[in-house]
Amino acid sequence: MRVLSGIQPTGSLHLGNYLGAIRRWVKMQDEAECIFFLADLHAVTVYNDPAELRANVNGMAAALIACGIDPEKSLVFNHARVPAHPEMAWLLSCTARVGWLNRMTQFKEKSGKNREGASVGLYAYPILQAADVLLYQTTHVPVGEDQKQHLELCRDIATKFNADYGVELFTLPEPWIGESAARIMSLRDGTAKMSKSDPSDMSRINLVDDDDTIAQKIRKAKTDPEPLPDSVDDLAGRPEALNLVTIYAALTDRTPQSVTGEFAGKGFGAFKPALAELLVQTLSPIRARLNDFAADPAALDSILQQGARKAAEMAAPTLEGAYRALGLPRGI
Repeated sequence: MRVLSGIQPTGSLHLGNYLGAIRRWVKMQDEAECIFFLADLHAVTVYNDPAELRANVNGMAAALIACGIDPEKSLVFNHARVPAHPEMAWLLSCTARVGWLNRMTQFKEKSGKNREGASVGLYAYPILQAADVLLYQTTHVPVGEDQKQHLELCRDIATKFNADYGVELFTLPEPWIGESAARIMSLRDGTAKMSKSDPSDMSRINLVDDDDTIAQKIRKAKTDPEPLPDSVDDLAGRPEALNLVTIYAALTDRTPQSVTGEFAGKGFGAFKPALAELLVQTLSPIRARLNDFAADPAALDSILQQGARKAAEMAAPTLEGAYRALGLPRGI
């Protein structure tokens, strides 16, 4: 089993990213051969300040490794370093059909009312996604609801290419259905996801927050005056309370029901300090590793360069096979 997943370098990570996706990736390393990449070529489908983008790529890579993605176990790189990605995307764009792309709902959502002003890259980026997956003979891709349509497109492109040219070049990837990730909500509004775009920094726990800041944010997190019930079902209609219980459960690999059972009848004056202590214990080592990378950026660059070299070697046979299938010479 070979699993591939990418993440756009969009700036600092927060607790929602960590508990929602990254911890799942960390566990996957013991279950499959894993490829994780920073999708910086996807990021440029909209304008990014170049210096900020570079900082975000490095910051995101550092955060992934600090959280437990092990470059000795998994392939870790940013895909702008591997020219095979855009090269394969062009070949696949000649197999993909306009009608298929026109059905992609994410383009409609992201382009909004200014569809004519959107970049061609934003329109065609599902083809680059297909190249990302197919280059490595990926067998499984972790997908959420918003990406299922793109994985289906990837399979359609691979199937058509294989059939058109009479080859069995591309592996058809399957969706990876692992354990459901925790859905972490804002500390100020239990009905909204925790997000870095929220103007209030008090709404989220950043991975770089120090111990005192973490404790302060939990202490000031919105709750209600009622004590915790002995059943999680009784938290219906109490979204902020449910969110804090969910965070505690995710950090300890327990069910929310077991957490309410432990703290039943206790108020948030008792629960919040316990949650803050747990968060500090979990995030302090991550923050320390991030500080190490900040002090030695060359170490991070070396990891990404080495990962890119391995990725290029792994992708080369599939790219060569695609050129051969098309009847095209490659190289000098």
